[in-house]
Amino acid sequence: MKKFNSNQILFVLGVVLFASCTGGTQSEKTQTLKDAFAGRFYIGTALNEWQITGQDSASLEVVKEQFNAIVPENCMKSVEIHPAEGEFDFTLADQFVDFGEQNNMFITGHCLIWHSQAPEWFFTDSLGNDASRELMIERMKTHIHTVVGRYKGRIKGWDVVNEAIMEDGSYRNSKFYQIVGEDFIKLAFQFAHEADPEAELYYNDYNEWFPGKRDAIVQLIRSLKSEGIRIDGIGMQGHIGLNSPSLESYEEAMVAYAGEGMKVMVTELDMSILPNRRQDVGADISTKIEYEKELNPYTDGVIPQEKQDEWDARMVDFFNLFLKHADDVSRVTLWGVSDRDSWKNDFPIHGRTDYPLLFDRNFQPKSVVAKIIQLTKEE
Repeated sequence: MKKFNSNQILFVLGVVLFASCTGGTQSEKTQTLKDAFAGRFYIGTALNEWQITGQDSASLEVVKEQFNAIVPENCMKSVEIHPAEGEFDFTLADQFVDFGEQNNMFITGHCLIWHSQAPEWFFTDSLGNDASRELMIERMKTHIHTVVGRYKGRIKGWDVVNEAIMEDGSYRNSKFYQIVGEDFIKLAFQFAHEADPEAELYYNDYNEWFPGKRDAIVQLIRSLKSEGIRIDGIGMQGHIGLNSPSLESYEEAMVAYAGEGMKVMVTELDMSILPNRRQDVGADISTKIEYEKELNPYTDGVIPQEKQDEWDARMVDFFNLFLKHADDVSRVTLWGVSDRDSWKNDFPIHGRTDYPLLFDRNFQPKSVVAKIIQLTKEE
């Protein structure tokens, strides 16, 4: 056997170590979601308070490595940012925007007008009665001008109105609708455009693949545009399950919105792996279902491989659909970083344990991540 001197051994080890390091670094780079989808659409996630304040540092490492767009889960909703008339709290919102800018991310504001998570004072006068239409409109204007104006030029797009239309195409009977009428949507977009003429403006909703809701949103787009009101995109909350919606109905909605000149965004993507007794729950946080053991089968974290494979295959199918329409899709945003963060835990049953996101409770990529990335290499 040939003998090597110490210098030769050190040289060979150095070459092997260098090759291993550079090869590993390159491999790691090619495995990030944001790199895989670069040039197609932004890939984003929602941030909660623990992440925004830096307390959940493990999640933040995933965010910085994998994503290039962010949206706040709660801190910009009106009850949080505008808790009392004339009083605004921008503490968390400022930190959220700072994080996005420091990490060169596309920042979306969520959301300006929503019937839920709104402060009670917003809808009442000094006597506790419903606010007048004039007062309601003035409060909307003040709220939108103040919030959007503060981040003018920094936040690139806003979910202006959230969840205003029902599945049958009728308007949700919210306080905004009761007091102002359907004009509240037009006024909200008008005020947002006044506050930041360069910002993109979106309508955001769930179950938008229902034909009645889809057609009503198309009509809303046409109505706003006919009055010269700016609207740039439709946010499709991708709260999906293993059985609903069908890929065909989801695609039909995407095509319908794109056909009206809208950017299409998947704004709140997650997919429950659990069985559901109802198919129409969507993202209505007021919906609760009595606990049933068979609806919460994986409390110990052990998921049958065939069920995980089914989940992976359906998530891959949806990403394949997004890639198919990449010319119209501008952003795909997961609603949370890891399974431990997801709002789907405890919904629609208290105590339910779900696994709806791309990263597990230990912040590790699931098997589906590599499969999704592989899609971008097969085009």
